[in-house]
Amino acid sequence: MSQTAIALNHVYKKFKKGELYDSLRDLIPSLARRFFVARDRGNDSLGSKEFWALQDVSFEIHKGESFGIIGNNGAGKSTILKLLSGIMKPTTGTLEVHGRLSALIEIGAGFHPDLTGRENIFLNGIILGMTKGEIRRKFDEIVEFSGLEEFIDTPVKRYSSGMYARLGFAVAAHLEPDILVIDEVLSVGDYVFQRRCIEKMDAILNTGVTIIFVSHNLEAVAGLCQRTLLLGHGKVIEAGPTKEVIKTYMNQGSYGQRQLIDKEVVISKVSVHGKDGEDIRFETGQKIYCEIEIAARVRCCGLSIALLVTDNNHFEIFNTSTERLKHPTICLDAGESWKCEYEVCLNLAPGTYHLGAAVYRYDVQKEYDTLLPAATIYVSSDIDIKGVTNLYPRVVSLHAIGKNDSKTSRDLIRPACSAI
Repeated sequence: MSQTAIALNHVYKKFKKGELYDSLRDLIPSLARRFFVARDRGNDSLGSKEFWALQDVSFEIHKGESFGIIGNNGAGKSTILKLLSGIMKPTTGTLEVHGRLSALIEIGAGFHPDLTGRENIFLNGIILGMTKGEIRRKFDEIVEFSGLEEFIDTPVKRYSSGMYARLGFAVAAHLEPDILVIDEVLSVGDYVFQRRCIEKMDAILNTGVTIIFVSHNLEAVAGLCQRTLLLGHGKVIEAGPTKEVIKTYMNQGSYGQRQLIDKEVVISKVSVHGKDGEDIRFETGQKIYCEIEIAARVRCCGLSIALLVTDNNHFEIFNTSTERLKHPTICLDAGESWKCEYEVCLNLAPGTYHLGAAVYRYDVQKEYDTLLPAATIYVSSDIDIKGVTNLYPRVVSLHAIGKNDSKTSRDLIRPACSAI
């Protein structure tokens, strides 16, 4: 029995840029022209206004594997999803899908605003391919997962966007396909619900379901996927272990586009690792090591190596340098290299952070080279904290005061709407 869940072999897909016809007189000649030109030219060349959305894409996904697909907007990710879902067919090449496939592409697709949450569970479940019997059997579990027991008989048009997303994901997460395609759905809801979504995906993986995860959220891809495919302009750039593919993706915006011709000193390498060798995902409070290598093309003295950290919005949250940490300045001869290793403690809140490096001379305020981002890391935490820094909060006292001292804080503190 084949262990391959999905296989794409030399798949091409082309599209034609839109045309607008305001009369039948113009439309009919255009359709006839398109038919005869396509018959004469074949499928392996481009005509006027045509472009390749996918070019020679080949990869295999094994049964029970979690497989990521990443790339910039326009890379071809959505086209692959449509091919896998059977919405479109390849122009050339072959595509094989072994097993029942379901797609979580748009949370809550098919919800009717005037129907209640209860009614929409049945409607959405049937749209996603579940039977009425499956929905009845899983109904209580779906409602419990969503956390919307109190509002399940309320029309969804009165739901907040977070409640709407919760219910949509709760239905979709209880499908039982052989292959599950997920497109940017793990960012729904609040922090606690997102963690529940990730845990649900892990549980689905443990049942042997094949998962294809298409996302711009590299942190989620790194945590969920064993292997990943990187697309660029419809072509496969790299496929392999997720952390290696993510490094290639990030380096496209740093090392790959740098202009080094006129630089006297250049940053030749930046790498990050933890004590146990990990280099992408870390825990808050963990110590990591950042290695920065520089190389001189001409003799330069008075140099300092700086370490920079920005958040995911590219706001600087930390910087320091060897000289500011009381180390002597560096003098390099032409062709000589120098290496600096920083140890830092990640007292950061959960999130995505970018590390960078710079070579600077403070006495004349000269910047020789800067590389940012040079590496991207993901910080996770077992506690729910927001912001940038982790202040390691600890509740030292929580109790009622006044007349109701005998009651616990749990009795007294009730959120206005626990489901939101």
